[in-house]
Amino acid sequence: MRYAYYLLLFFPLFCIQLHAQNSLLVKQNYFEHSIIEATINSKHHKTLAEAVQTAELDEVLNSDGPFTIFAPFDSAFDKITPDRLNALLHPENRAELKTLLSYHIIAGKLSASKILLAMCRGAGTAQFRTIQGNVITASMEGIDIVLSDSLGNKAKIISADDNRCNGVIHVIDGVIFPK
Repeated sequence: MRYAYYLLLFFPLFCIQLHAQNSLLVKQNYFEHSIIEATINSKHHKTLAEAVQTAELDEVLNSDGPFTIFAPFDSAFDKITPDRLNALLHPENRAELKTLLSYHIIAGKLSASKILLAMCRGAGTAQFRTIQGNVITASMEGIDIVLSDSLGNKAKIISADDNRCNGVIHVIDGVIFPK
């Protein structure tokens, strides 16, 4: 009976310890994957993964980086007409697709807190140069960080700070366009 008491007392502690160890293992594996590996393995970024591979940006997003990628969900690509999207995904349009996707990537690791800090310093807005060369603007709309392109298109960050071994992924609800 006394052993049953000790078992009941220590079993929850054992379970907590086991959970903590498993969480640490998951977190370690989480950071081992690159941005492109996370994108390819995502259920919600199939279109982005295909586009990155077609544009031959997969090697870039698998390199050391660090990079910040604003990754549109599959449904964000629905805002592009199906004919236009299919045309972009053809290898002969690789250069145009690469320009579009490069507009979603920033050299360096920008966490959501760094974006917010830059917006505080910039009186409510911050501009970031993409690897494509043009600038995207971050601002607040209510409690959301919103990215704007030069054409007035907007995309809201809906999930932030997916840290990877070579940078960070912020999921957005739209596709932003260079000039």
